[in-house]
Amino acid sequence: MAGLLYRLGRFSARRHWLVIIAWIVIMGIAGLTYSLFAGSISSSISIPNTKTSQVQDELADKFPSANGGTGTLVFRTTDGKAFTDDQKTEVKDFLDGLKSEDGVKDVTDGFTTQQQLDDQRQKIVDGRKEISDGREKISDGRKQIEDGQDQLDAQKSQLESGKTKIEQAQQQLDAQKAQAEAAGAAASAAAQAQLQQAQAQIDAQQQQITAGQQQITAAQQQIDENTKKLDENEQKLDDSEQELEQGSKLLDLSKDIRFVSSNDSAAIGTVQFTKSTYEVPQSTKQAISDKAEAAKISGVDVYVSNDIAQGVPSILGPGEVIGVIIAAIVLFLMLRTIIGAAIPLVSAVLGVGVASLAALSFSSLVEFISVTPVLGVMLGLAVGIDYSLFILNRHRTQLKAGMDVHESIGLANGTSGNAVVFAGTTVIVALLALNITGIPFLGLMGTVGAVAVLFAILIATSFTPALLSLLGMRILRRKERERIGNTDSVRVPNKPMSTWRAVITLVAGVAVLGTVALPATQMRLGLPTGASEDVESSQYQAYKTLSDEFGAGQNGPLLVVADLPKAVSEDDVTATEVTIGQALAKNDDVKAVLPIGASKDRDIIAFQVKPAGGPDSVSTETLVQDLRSQQVRVDDGKATLGVAGNASANIDVSEKLSNVLPLYLAVVVGLSLIILIIVFRSFLVPITATAGFILSVLASFGGLTAIYQFGWLGAVFGVHDPAPILSFLPIIEIGILFGLAMDYQLFLVSGMREAYAHGASAKVAVQRGLHAGRAVVTAAAIIMISVFAGFIFSDSSTIKPIGFGLAFGVLLDAFVVRMLLIPAVMHLLGRSAWWIPKWLDRILPDVDVEGAKLERSHPSGGHGEQRNDGRDLSAAERGRDAAHHGAHAAAAEPDANPHEGHTPTHRA
Repeated sequence: MAGLLYRLGRFSARRHWLVIIAWIVIMGIAGLTYSLFAGSISSSISIPNTKTSQVQDELADKFPSANGGTGTLVFRTTDGKAFTDDQKTEVKDFLDGLKSEDGVKDVTDGFTTQQQLDDQRQKIVDGRKEISDGREKISDGRKQIEDGQDQLDAQKSQLESGKTKIEQAQQQLDAQKAQAEAAGAAASAAAQAQLQQAQAQIDAQQQQITAGQQQITAAQQQIDENTKKLDENEQKLDDSEQELEQGSKLLDLSKDIRFVSSNDSAAIGTVQFTKSTYEVPQSTKQAISDKAEAAKISGVDVYVSNDIAQGVPSILGPGEVIGVIIAAIVLFLMLRTIIGAAIPLVSAVLGVGVASLAALSFSSLVEFISVTPVLGVMLGLAVGIDYSLFILNRHRTQLKAGMDVHESIGLANGTSGNAVVFAGTTVIVALLALNITGIPFLGLMGTVGAVAVLFAILIATSFTPALLSLLGMRILRRKERERIGNTDSVRVPNKPMSTWRAVITLVAGVAVLGTVALPATQMRLGLPTGASEDVESSQYQAYKTLSDEFGAGQNGPLLVVADLPKAVSEDDVTATEVTIGQALAKNDDVKAVLPIGASKDRDIIAFQVKPAGGPDSVSTETLVQDLRSQQVRVDDGKATLGVAGNASANIDVSEKLSNVLPLYLAVVVGLSLIILIIVFRSFLVPITATAGFILSVLASFGGLTAIYQFGWLGAVFGVHDPAPILSFLPIIEIGILFGLAMDYQLFLVSGMREAYAHGASAKVAVQRGLHAGRAVVTAAAIIMISVFAGFIFSDSSTIKPIGFGLAFGVLLDAFVVRMLLIPAVMHLLGRSAWWIPKWLDRILPDVDVEGAKLERSHPSGGHGEQRNDGRDLSAAERGRDAAHHGAHAAAAEPDANPHEGHTPTHRA
């Protein structure tokens, strides 16, 4: 590889205009493909096959009317007073105008919805009064019937008494008739006439009794019919009352759900989409946001919530520009030449441009989330500047030693460029490993970041040499050109650090990192909400208005779907809704439950559940888990519950990301061990390097948690509402910091290994390696920190913590772990740090990371005092050339413990 890069560097130097024009053409082609094939970028983060997506798929299949995401618009009067009728009309007209947007299924205004709820509650009140009046009428009717029955019974009694008297009179008459018949002719005619007259009277009375019986029977029948009617009416009232009470119970469950605030100064408008919120095209969301921003409703502010207005962050804002300016200042202070400082910047910007345009050209085929291209820009700028700087610095050192320009460019490309390729490849592998998580958007982020690093490598090893050739000797200052070949002698360390210093440094460093990492034990993962946005943004105002006027849970309502064991009849739907709704309301932190309806075949019932806490609260996360594990007993068995909604989806994404984090960490750690064993041909060096990487990562997690979750130093970093850490940030940070940590490990420890291989004792070699590499690592780390830190002050709540995490992680890893802890550990390990079994040493490939073989085959035309990215020559090398250089390296002191017969393994 070193020879290939040497030839590439020589070619780029000889054909510099060809190389420069070729890259400009590549940039143009990338721009053309971007303009032709670029698609929209989504601001939503989603993962397939989550519990939320499964519920949404079921709704789409069985309950289409309840499927689809929703977005919220908040309307608030500017004076805090109640809406006027004209304002209500304008709000309704504005919402109706959104129906024409693609992907919008329907809209509802809060005034109509609230009025419907209020009307339903009034109907309950009116219905109860009607039932009460009906029961009173039935009671009066029963009393009348009872009075009539009493009168009828009295008449019956009189009639029975009359019948008895008639029967007695008839018996007496019959006896008299019998006597008269016994007397025969002796009976007088007058007596016979009297008997006949008495019989006629009895018959007349009997007819009256019979007529009275008929009247009483008719009256009894009427009373029975009236009683039956009263019973039927009472049953109807009972049924109505039962239905009314069921409706009342449902309304009681939803009493804390409002769509117009209690003081009538704020209202909620809802947009229902044809797809889930995460699948809604960004163009649709942007169109709604634009209309909301342009809305001119007199005396009313219109705010768009985060589920609609979470836009695409700008790639380069003021903070990022400041970061690049700081990097430019660092470059100038290190190189002392404006031209020299400009080359890494130009190279990095070109690499970022080509990589970003090329990657975004595929955005019509693959869904890009908004943070993906920004991450590519972050990495592209940071590593692009550093990689070009390494080659540039080596080239300048060789020129000052008297080497020919083209030869110096080729040798710098073959030595420092070779180290750049190795370091960049390590970063690329770590980023591509994100694809093993099985999470599409995360794998794509890693791939785009890897593409940015790849182009940074290609630019550094071809475009940078071309620029160096074009500038020639002007890359050096005039004073440096005048002193070519007359480099000053440089002393190198010949005494090891004291053991006590090493012990104290190690203990103090680990203690500090461990303390900083402590907050990470309470890290929670989540996705940004409106509370994380800028306080002047529409999303933040919408979030705060909803929280203040309607309760925190209104920012993240849950969609709960009950799968019934068996379809219910139409008459039983309401009762089943009450049963399930009451079971839902018994959960802790449930503020209200609002039934949405049943599916067409009535085997699914949907509810909107309003949590007590916000979408990123611990209570809401616990509630989602509780609901999913809950089963509700209904008439035909047990109903199971599924949960969907924006808050649920965020929880699912965070949960899945936290589950794959250990796997990814294990892969990265294992990868680092293998790579470092091959490079350094040692067991303990890779272990210490990996342990240091883990310490720096955990400490950076602690800093993230303290600032962005706990709110410490919030005023400094613009954290006004602390929230959980961005769910994919830990994985991204592990991948990126791993690659960068290995860069710093390479540039420092390889110098120690080289000094040890050239005869210095193990402990002196530590000092010489640190002395040789600290300048370039310091400059590179400061540049990295500056670029990453510029993104801390981005307008995007997603980008801010990423910038801080990377900047803080590089700070800790470069200046605490690599420059303090690793030298201390290497000193304490002594010669054992470089031990490796002979059989393993024989089978390991020879990785000439810094092109030492190439350097030996292309001797310097002058006698510079530095090699490999500005590191000072080892004592052995200086000793060989002391007669020519005037450089001096004192002999190692007796306590330096030379190798004592141990032959160091060194193939470089």
